[in-house]
Amino acid sequence: MSKLEVLTPQNSQLIFIDHQPQMAFGVQSIDRQALKNNTVGLAKAARIFDIPTTITTVETESFSGHTYPELLDVFPETPLLERTSMNSWDDQKVRDALAKGAAEGRKKIVVSGLWTEVCNLTFALSAMNDTDYEIYMVADASGGTTAEAHKYAMDRMVQAGVVPVTWQQVLLEWQRDWARKDTYDATIALVQEHSGAYGMGVDYAYTMVHKAPSRTTHDGETLAPVPA
Repeated sequence: MSKLEVLTPQNSQLIFIDHQPQMAFGVQSIDRQALKNNTVGLAKAARIFDIPTTITTVETESFSGHTYPELLDVFPETPLLERTSMNSWDDQKVRDALAKGAAEGRKKIVVSGLWTEVCNLTFALSAMNDTDYEIYMVADASGGTTAEAHKYAMDRMVQAGVVPVTWQQVLLEWQRDWARKDTYDATIALVQEHSGAYGMGVDYAYTMVHKAPSRTTHDGETLAPVPA
């Protein structure tokens, strides 16, 4: 498999590493609300395209707290793989979960986690050292303890062959063609909810350019249209 091959719903799987409150408290490289928005947006993208997803946690009861409820709401049936090591790759449960996807040809591992310079970096380097997996690190759905910690961890991973991406890039790479109507509506709805200015542009295009009717609430407030 080549890194020149784009991400598809058939060649990808996803892992969320330690999206827990104590880990998020330490993040200084990105606004924490933006981090959560991007993480949940990525999760919803995975659900739209039926991407196998692994969720790991570390020291939930003794230190890190419970995984974001918004993330758990997207994957209510997905088991949480608890561990003690800072490096998820050290845990056999995690390796087994990823190996199951890889056996189906899903050797492109999309990664979102906290912290970039510890849990993300050690996982990425170890997985690439031990297997032929390709690692795609979602920079804006991950966070470090400082801007420098995040940047230099990303730089180090890129030097080692990790591919840096953003969550919206992953979403649109999976969609690829707007003629794919089976995922079109869900993708547009996700963009409207989580993609900021892009989503606002979609709202504008629907109402002002294509003259789609706006939705209104019971009290008359005008909202964005729902794609047909």
